[in-house]
Amino acid sequence: MIRNIEMVDLKSQYNEIKDRIDDSILEVISNCEFINGSKVKEFASALSNWNKTKHTIPCANGTDGLQIALMALGLEPDDEVIVPAFTYIATVEVISLLKLKPIFVDVYPDTFNMKVESIHNVISDRTKVIMPVHLYGQCSEMDEINKIAEEHKLFVIEDLAQAIGSEYKGTKVGNLGNIGVTSFFPSKNLGCYGDGGALLTNDDELAGKIKMIANHGQSEKYIHDIIGVNSRLDTVQAAILIEKLKELNRYIENRQGAANVYDNLLTGIDEITIPHRSSNSTHVFHQYTIKVVQRRDDLKKFLQAKGIPSMIYYPLTIPQQSAYSHLTNKSFIESESLVNQVLSLPMHTHLSKEDQIFICDSIKSFFHA
Repeated sequence: MIRNIEMVDLKSQYNEIKDRIDDSILEVISNCEFINGSKVKEFASALSNWNKTKHTIPCANGTDGLQIALMALGLEPDDEVIVPAFTYIATVEVISLLKLKPIFVDVYPDTFNMKVESIHNVISDRTKVIMPVHLYGQCSEMDEINKIAEEHKLFVIEDLAQAIGSEYKGTKVGNLGNIGVTSFFPSKNLGCYGDGGALLTNDDELAGKIKMIANHGQSEKYIHDIIGVNSRLDTVQAAILIEKLKELNRYIENRQGAANVYDNLLTGIDEITIPHRSSNSTHVFHQYTIKVVQRRDDLKKFLQAKGIPSMIYYPLTIPQQSAYSHLTNKSFIESESLVNQVLSLPMHTHLSKEDQIFICDSIKSFFHA
């Protein structure tokens, strides 16, 4: 039997709130508020209220957000930024573009997040920033990370692109460091219909600097006090995000419900490990990522033949990528193991239990044929 299951079902999500989305987009077009329109300010305010964060500064995409965050900290060339070896390339890309030096650390084999014990071993006189990534939808160990940062007078930038809405000991991501950065890429838990991103901070001074940097370094029109960039959230995308933000709590609950179904259906298959749930963090399941110790790639092909998509996030560690391999000759044992084991199954707000049963029965049949 072959099915046609979506990895991410954006069409069903759109159809559910189509009238509201369409009306919001048409309002922007009819008002001709294409750049920095009122919807951008409205969305920024709504996200701050939802996330309980003092300042939200929208930008063009999550990668821009990470770059702007680093630019706001007054760093100098060759200053060091500590990052996980197992993450998406954008986290490290911006460090290199700014002539800073990424310093890699390994991750925990269960949560896939930055291993706190490794941070102590790489801090030097040039270390200025720790950049934890809340991977797949679950928070890093922020108490310990912040304790290290305070001890060594370091900044903390949260990469929360996959974890918006996740809470660490009752506090939402984006409030756990000096600056939080998120992406509104369409497949994200809060995604628009193009590119978009935002920076979040509770620091008034940093917020002011971030706003200037994102708008050509302007303190007022045509007055440029610092070097900046041009990174704006499109007004049409802001209009979409306003409507989708109203649904985000429900979207998160749907994902968590789907994850519970997977957990129940996959428990007992010895060849795989279901996602670990940290006691310190809620999990918003941007991805539902299992570990497959043996025959991971064969399982992926088997599922694809049945119409079941899956993804490997990520097939290489950052230090294994050709663009970054010259930066270190260290081994990152857990990260290098994970790239051969992780497999993300379909996860979205409209995933049916019927499809999940088919997916899990197919996995069982692969291992127990």
